[in-house]
Amino acid sequence: MPIDPSAASDEYELGSRQREIMILVAEGLSNKAIARRLNLAEGTIKLHLHRIRKVGVANRTALAAYALRE
Repeated sequence: MPIDPSAASDEYELGSRQREIMILVAEGLSNKAIARRLNLAEGTIKLHLHRIRKVGVANRTALAAYALRE
């Protein structure tokens, strides 16, 4: 699904950890692999990904495309 800019909050800005996770998703890493790399629980990665979706992405593919553009 394409990014829906109208779904993003104008005031929402990604934190440094969220940007880091977004880049790792764009590299094709799974939640488990990201968790291992960052020494975090997989549930923490899922929580970050849920919050990242506030930029208006519907899935990992759209998130990867957004990461490459930003």
